[in-house]
Amino acid sequence: QVLLVESGGGSVQAGGSLKLSCSASGYTYNTYCLGWFRQPPGKEREGVAAIDSDGSTTYPDSMKGRFIIFHDTAKNTLYLPINDLQPADTGMYYCAGRALGPYSSPCTVVPGSFPFGYWGKGTMVTVTS
Repeated sequence: QVLLVESGGGSVQAGGSLKLSCSASGYTYNTYCLGWFRQPPGKEREGVAAIDSDGSTTYPDSMKGRFIIFHDTAKNTLYLPINDLQPADTGMYYCAGRALGPYSSPCTVVPGSFPFGYWGKGTMVTVTS
């Protein structure tokens, strides 16, 4: 079975940094799409970033310039470094994955994108003033 496990969250002061990780196992797709999502308290889940098996990345317009997604294929680990954390960054961060093919493309996390079938349980990020 595909298993995604996030880590790296925690409570930090504004201005601090975190590096979120997502360990993946049981993922046997030749081509795939991986993504980061977050859900602020009381708000809807939103896409943060996506990366495919070729290393191509995409970001929603609201996230461009804020995040950089990185996939270490040798370690089967997906990363999301976050610098200069602000209270608005508070939320549950999830990693997700799916196969990428002719009927499940492109690899994006914008509204209306092909749904992700595999999800981690999330890691909480809390930023205090």
